[in-house]
Amino acid sequence: MKHDYSDSLKALSTDMVKEYLLENSDFFIRHPELLLSLRIPHTERGTVSLIEHQQQNLRSRVSQLEEEITSLLSVASRNEDIYRFYNQLFFDLLETESLEEINRVLVDSFKSRFRFAKVRLAVTDSTGQFDQPELNLILRRRLNEHGYYLGRLPAQEQNPLVAQDNGSVALVCIGDRGTPVALLAIASNDPSHFSPDMDTMMLDQIRQLLAYKIPQLRHG
Repeated sequence: MKHDYSDSLKALSTDMVKEYLLENSDFFIRHPELLLSLRIPHTERGTVSLIEHQQQNLRSRVSQLEEEITSLLSVASRNEDIYRFYNQLFFDLLETESLEEINRVLVDSFKSRFRFAKVRLAVTDSTGQFDQPELNLILRRRLNEHGYYLGRLPAQEQNPLVAQDNGSVALVCIGDRGTPVALLAIASNDPSHFSPDMDTMMLDQIRQLLAYKIPQLRHG
């Protein structure tokens, strides 16, 4: 009995066709004329040829890559700006000749560049204690093992530090936590600006510079 050609095609399962094409990856190279006749459903244009479909996918991928590159360039530019800011700040701090001048440089620089609500440098006495008892308590209670606190604080703690009740703060211990040289407090009106998972690489460098500079000026 003679089988119809269409009956033979029906006998082929989808998996069999898929397996065959995978095992014969050069099939369409050997039969390029088939590419023009293949039609693929398209949500907006009905059906398109396989080549048109591939071209559309390629255009979409190129567009996605262009967006990713633009985003990376934007991040790189922003990081370069931040690097230049800190680089200039380091030189400005090295040139200071008094504790008051250090505080002024920190306040002016951070406020003008990042629009922080409050920047304060509180310097300890020769015994490593602050004039404000609240600051001694906050230092012992809040700073982590690396000498930082990044995040939100209760109003009763934040207010003595930076004279504001809301937002978030970065507290940086200058020197050893046991006998600190100073405490740098930076406050933002944005409650989410400072968070515990933030990178502290730049703050580390400022911390080291101030730990070197402040004792020189205090005892000079």
